[in-house]
Amino acid sequence: MARVIPEPLWPFVLRVYKADGVAGVCLELQETDGVDVPILLFSAWLGACARWTSLDDIAKLDAQIAPWRAEVVQPLRKIRQRLKYGPAPAPSDQTTPLREAIKSAELSAERLELAWLAEHADSFCQPSELGDAILQIDTAPIVAANLEAGLQHFRKIPLDHASRQQLALIAAAV
Repeated sequence: MARVIPEPLWPFVLRVYKADGVAGVCLELQETDGVDVPILLFSAWLGACARWTSLDDIAKLDAQIAPWRAEVVQPLRKIRQRLKYGPAPAPSDQTTPLREAIKSAELSAERLELAWLAEHADSFCQPSELGDAILQIDTAPIVAANLEAGLQHFRKIPLDHASRQQLALIAAAV
């Protein structure tokens, strides 16, 4: 049985994302399904804190943060990705520092998104009323359900076996 020891969101996200295979799965879901990785990992964090969230909760949350993602995070990502292949003078040794600076700005923008999500968690996800008993809860089913709600929100179609395996890899890192 997993013990619920609340971990601050940013260190949690970094730890989970760096676990074997998680970054690749997250980036694949981002590219193929338009998944917002911060929301997906935030939903896992909620589960690790023994807090359930639903598909409707994720939709409400996403509606509020989507402008930030569309106007700040995604343009930075697009520029960073574009600099891998051009336009001239990119890619080159001279443009690598620029690309790295944009990558850093993109990560900062995602970190700000996560901070906003954590700040607004109580508005759509009720904290547990279990008190000290929460330390003995098996959070694995909550993490799995929250991850599924997060992916389902972005995918819009029923989850298949392969997508459930991807989520299981993320959940195992929690």
